[in-house]
Amino acid sequence: MSLSVDVFVVGEDDQMEVLDVPVGSSDLAGFESWRTVVWGSEAVRSLGARFFPILASRDLRVAPNQAADFLAECALIRSNLELVAPSADPAKSHTEYVRQISERLRNIEDACERAQGVAGGVLIW
Repeated sequence: MSLSVDVFVVGEDDQMEVLDVPVGSSDLAGFESWRTVVWGSEAVRSLGARFFPILASRDLRVAPNQAADFLAECALIRSNLELVAPSADPAKSHTEYVRQISERLRNIEDACERAQGVAGGVLIW
């Protein structure tokens, strides 16, 4: 299974509406195992991240008023990809992990930027 990243808005009836992923964008946020191996890892926690570690125990819902803070946390992760990427996996090189995490993080950043454009939030599930 894979993690997905989506943009949501809250309707007049206070119901969350997940928006379609636009053409040219991707909703891929990583493998299910990345909940603990990457996004919820000790390396991410050690950076002071507060949003991504939630994925270790449940889906992440970033409220519209938290989108700017979440985008800043994405920048923190991006500037520390070498630290965040696992290095002890015999099935994949550290360099390959860095590349894959960077790609999935770009999808998350893109979703966050789209969310800000519609006063929405971000859902990783």
